[in-house]
Amino acid sequence: MLGKYLHWVFRATEELNRQTILRLIEEHPGGDLLDCGCGDGAFTAELAERAGAGQTHGIEVVDARVRAAEERGIRVARTDLNGPLPYEDASFDLVHSNQVIEHLRATDTFLRELRRVLKPGGQLLLSTNNLASWHNVVSLVLGFQPPPMHPSSEVILGNPLDPLRGQAHPGPEDSHLRLFTFRGLREVCEHHGFEVRKLVTAGYYPFPPAIARVLCAIDRWHGAFLVADLRAG
Repeated sequence: MLGKYLHWVFRATEELNRQTILRLIEEHPGGDLLDCGCGDGAFTAELAERAGAGQTHGIEVVDARVRAAEERGIRVARTDLNGPLPYEDASFDLVHSNQVIEHLRATDTFLRELRRVLKPGGQLLLSTNNLASWHNVVSLVLGFQPPPMHPSSEVILGNPLDPLRGQAHPGPEDSHLRLFTFRGLREVCEHHGFEVRKLVTAGYYPFPPAIARVLCAIDRWHGAFLVADLRAG
């Protein structure tokens, strides 16, 4: 029963994170959108609708996801986000990256490239796991692996309370390589020339969304996900 509840809270918190991102989007009527790690394009389409975007681009490497996104009318590039992006300077009004940066080995290259392809004054919405969230802190105190820190690229291990324990990663690209705290994410973004307009947290394990919203408003340091609203100078 506890396992089912934790799994439900995990999925509900992911949705709460997406809704937080949507609330932070500014309107960019007719502007160009880039979604880094667009998956099947379902959330990319929501982003585009909320922003009033014109052309919508995505980056994805998993073939099945690429096909699904293309069927939604998204222009998808198959490229490695650890390297240069296949776009001209100042190409996009809005760039989005949700649950991607923690999978990359070349964090600085990624942020430098996002800064390069954004138009001056363009908006970047960047979300990732919060290393300092209480469920990670408690896991360390108990001697367990923090759930979003993966010791294996093949299977999820190291924490008996993790509702995903024992499940295989869909692919090696789905394991996490680097995690951030509130301060760490803010400072690395500033290092790469972004103005941090807002940095909030979404979700508060093990509480359901209704309670999590209240707790995140009180304590923005220890929520489950970090969501950064950034601008290119």
